This record gives sequence, C-alpha cells and structure tokens, in this order.
Amino acid sequence: MNQHTFNALEFQQIKETIAAFALTKEGKDKIANLSPSTNIKQIEAWLDEISEAVEILKKSSSVPVHGLDGIVPLLNNMNKGVLLRVEQFTKLSDFLDCCGKMRRYMKDKVFFAPRVSSYVEVIDELPELASEIIRCIRNGRMDDYASKELLKIRKQIAIQEERLKDKTMQLIRSNKYKAFLQEQVVSQRNGRYVIPVKKEYRNRIKGTVLDTSASGSTLFIEPEEISVFQDQLTWLCADEEVEMQRILSYLTGLVEEKEQQLLLSVETMVHYDFLFAKAKYSRSINGAKVRINESEEMTLVEARHPLIGDKAVPLTFKLEKKQSALVITGPNTGGKTVTIKTVGLLTLMVQSGLHIPAAEVSNLRVFERILVDIGDGQSITENLSTFSSRIVNIISILKDTNERTLALLDELGSGTDPGEGMGLATAILETLYEKGATILATTHYSEIKEFAENHQGFINGSMEFDLNTLSPTYRLTIGRGGESQAFAIALKLGIHPKIIQRAHHITYKEEKRYLTEVTDRGELLELEKQVSVNRYQHREKVSKREVEVGVFQRGDNVIISPTDEFGFVYTGPDQLGNYIVQIKGEKISVNHKRIKLYIAANELYPDDYDFDIIFHTKENRKKSKLLSKRHDEAITIDYDENNKIQ
Repeated sequence: MNQHTFNALEFQQIKETIAAFALTKEGKDKIANLSPSTNIKQIEAWLDEISEAVEILKKSSSVPVHGLDGIVPLLNNMNKGVLLRVEQFTKLSDFLDCCGKMRRYMKDKVFFAPRVSSYVEVIDELPELASEIIRCIRNGRMDDYASKELLKIRKQIAIQEERLKDKTMQLIRSNKYKAFLQEQVVSQRNGRYVIPVKKEYRNRIKGTVLDTSASGSTLFIEPEEISVFQDQLTWLCADEEVEMQRILSYLTGLVEEKEQQLLLSVETMVHYDFLFAKAKYSRSINGAKVRINESEEMTLVEARHPLIGDKAVPLTFKLEKKQSALVITGPNTGGKTVTIKTVGLLTLMVQSGLHIPAAEVSNLRVFERILVDIGDGQSITENLSTFSSRIVNIISILKDTNERTLALLDELGSGTDPGEGMGLATAILETLYEKGATILATTHYSEIKEFAENHQGFINGSMEFDLNTLSPTYRLTIGRGGESQAFAIALKLGIHPKIIQRAHHITYKEEKRYLTEVTDRGELLELEKQVSVNRYQHREKVSKREVEVGVFQRGDNVIISPTDEFGFVYTGPDQLGNYIVQIKGEKISVNHKRIKLYIAANELYPDDYDFDIIFHTKENRKKSKLLSKRHDEAITIDYDENNKIQ
C-alpha cells in the first residue's frame, strides 16, 4: 500500500470519521495510525473483535474508557527522578477508578463477547495504591492527615496566621497609624500582610514597602511590628513544603513500583477506546463482518460507499480466478469511478480490520498491494500534463504489480489521441493481467470493450442508463459491456434521425436505421425487414463463432455466474451472444460468457417434450388449449418480444 492509494480512495476520511467516536487522545492517535494488514489470521481476529464490541454496545453503549487524560505522559516520566504533582495524583486516582469500572462493566459480557471481555483481566485496579492516593490527596490538594507532621505544621500555621492577623488589625485601628493610612484594610503582597499608607507619610512608619498602587499615591508597607510574626509564618510554610515534598516522594515511589501494571492497564484501556470507536463506526454505517480469502475470488453483495451512505446505489458483483479482470463501460457521471473506488476502499477497510457496509455473504480477497490510477493527477510543479503524469503513475503500477495486486484504473489511456490511447490502454491491461493482477478498469473506448469480450480472463460490465429519464441508474451490470447512449440520447432530445444515422456510419463504418419516437407503419415495417436481414447475416457470423461462443439449446439446464443461480435456456443467442434464460420464473438476458451448461436438454427430456410446461404459465397453457378448440374473444394470451407465449 502507498500514500497515493490512501489519498485516492479517501481512506484518511474514513479514519477521521472513526476517530470522532474515540473518547481519548491516545485512542484517536491509534486510529490515525490504522493501516491494512496482509496477514489473514490477524485480519480475522480484528474483525471478530469488532463483532464482539458491536454486540457489547447493543447491550450497553456507555463504555467506561474515560480517565486516560494525562496518564500517558505521567507514566513516561516514571523512574526519572521527577516527583509527581498533586494534580497528577488526582488524574491517576481517576484512572484507577475507571479501571475498576471497566472490570465491573465487562463482568457480565463474557458469554457473548469472550475475546473482548477477557482483555479486562490484565487491568489491575491496584486497590492499595488507589487507597493511599485517596488518603493523601483530596479535592485537588494535599490532605492535612497525609502525615502526622503535616497536620502538626498546618495547625501551627493556622495559629500563627491568626496571631498575625490580630496584630495587623491592632495596628490599623490604633491612633498611632490611623492618620497615615489610605484606608483601614489589611491586604497581602507576596504572601505577607501589608497596610495601605499614604505616600506623603512614608517616613512616619517603620517597615518595608512591598508594593505601590497604580497611581503611586498609596504604598503597601509591612510594618516593623509584624515582621517577626511574618518571618515565623514563612518558616512554618517552608516546613510545610518540605513535608509535602516528602509525601509526594513517598507516593511517587509507590506508583513507580507499579509502573508495569499501570502501563499494561493504560495500553488495554487505550485499546478498548480504539476498539469501541471502530464498533460505533460499524453501527453508524450498518457495517458487517464479511468473509476474506487468499484465493482470487472477490464477491461484493449490496455494498455501498461508506462516505456516500444510504444515498449510494448498492453494488453487487463477483470476480473469480478465471475472470480476474473487469472492464466497466458507461456514460459520464454514471458511477464507474465510484464503483471501482468503492471496491478499493472496502478492501482497504477490511484489511484494516473494519466492518464494511455490505452483506455478510460478501467475500473479499486479501491483497498485498492496491495500486490506483484515478483522477487527472496533474503535476504543476513538475510541469507534467495530465496524460504524462498518469503515465508516470502507470509505470509505477506496472513495476510494482504482482499476483497479489488489485489494480484500479479509471479511464485508462485518456488524455491523448483516442486511437493511440486505446492501443496503449489495451497493452497495459494485457501486461497487468499477464503479471497476475486483479483488475478493475473503466473506459469509454468501445475497442477495449470488444477486447474484454474476446480475451480470456476478462469480463465486461456496464453502468445502466435510463433512456426514459435520460439519467444514470448507477447500477453495475456484469457480463456485457454498456452500449453507447450518445446517439439514443441525441435522438430522444430531437436531433433528426438522418443526422444520427450519418454519425453512426462515421463511427462504426456500418449502416443503421434510427427512428424518432413517433414512427409511421411503413417505416416500422421497413425497420422490421432490415432487422430480419441483419439477423440472417448475423446468424452466419454466429455459426462461425460457435466453438468460441458456445451453443445452448432450448431447455438446457445452466448455471449463471456470478450469482451461481440455476436456469433454463429459453431462446438465443442474439447478435451479441446473449441468451434469454428463465431463472425462478423470470426471463432475463444473459451473455454466453456467464452461462455454463449443467445438464443438457436432451438428457433431461424426451424428444417430443412440451417445453411450454417449463416456460409458460399454467393459465396461459390452458387458454392456448381452449383456443385451439374454439374461438373466444374473452380469452387473451400475452406474447413476448419473440412472439412466444409468456
């Protein structure tokens, strides 16, 4: 994997979305470093973890993974001669409390989440350490009862402060100083008591000036009479600080003794935050754990691009070992690029141990490399054109590709002369296929569509387009290339049929009749005659291609890929090698490449077997039998486009 792949497939946006569910900085950082693995056992373990975490969230969504704030840097300073501060002990106490809550939270989850709940066993509440911290640190400060000496010193400080206050109040109330004071209040400067003296009486009061008012008219003086009391208080405060440092040293030593247990607990709690963030993301996208394999099979069922969400049209397709290259055609803005980006992104997500928005029956292959050529990639700084920059990227892809590579190529060969671009694109596809890559490529070139139709290992796909609404449906159809819609759209919008016919001749070097929406009876008959001639000419071509295309008879029991559904051949083939196959009572068009003979009709039925029993409804068969005996205007039978009873 490389950074270009991550950027092109928007994997970083997925990680940012997941990180929003994490509650801790460390959890968010771990998500930011999330990367895909190629170890299938590791990936399966990751996926199982998320599945269990999702089940836990269904029971209770309030996972106690808070309390990690500031703990990692705290532990990183252990055994370096640095004493922990009071506020750090408060955080550590909160963390140990959180560890206890996590152990109790996981206690009843063991039956449906055995793997995830077992992690809690390595989390140690350290009750003795927690109890000692709580005894010494309360409400964000060192408690008086942390030690007998500290209690004694603080009592002395309280007594001395009271004496100092009383002495100072006596001074400001005395007649000796009353006239010299700006006001009769006592304040503190730098922890020492002072009285406000008018500037002009500075020399009338013995003492030390500790501060001056903003205007300079008031001096804050510590009178000589209270300096002794101040000094005694200062000495007591120094004794208090020494005793507090001794207690902090004692507590720090207790923490350092439990460093390994704490580090393991922190690591586990961070992993829980990381894991439940992924589980919450899975629930937000209706994600599922899909199967993974190391063969060459890729199956996606009802898959959606996670950044598009419910607005995305579900994607279903299958690539097997014998058909490992899919060429997708279709109109602009029809969803071709989104389709290959969806496949690439979901593969990245699964290999990173994430659930994806797809059906559980989906089965994705684990790739060693996912190489991408999507977008114009124009480099202004290197003065490369769109075509040149993409060729540079293609060279890199050709160099790095092996049999465990997924290559995603968007509009290969575009940006240059169409003829040369088509030839170059075809040669690149052949080279990548020969190197064993699994390929998903989009193209506008009809020649590449024909190449895929006739080249072993390749299969065509197309994005549907609704001519009635003149808009794409964004649905991928496997087994046949998309027809060009430019002429049909232009005709529908009002361009004269003769112009369209001339355009068709210029493009395809053949004649084709186009009709407007309103067609008179004569034109319709002429068209049907021309179609009959074309069908006759094509049948001769088909007979020459029978070995390549394969011929199926009416009634043959066949298997349709990629869904592996069973059906019966109804009619065909047409000029494109498509058969009408009845599957579960519904008749659909299927390309010969997707059809595999299961049991031939002559092995299933006698020569005179009535196939109407298979292909026609019981009601229509009864109607047909009645009409063979008499005429009845009340009886109607529906016919399909092949003039056969439905």
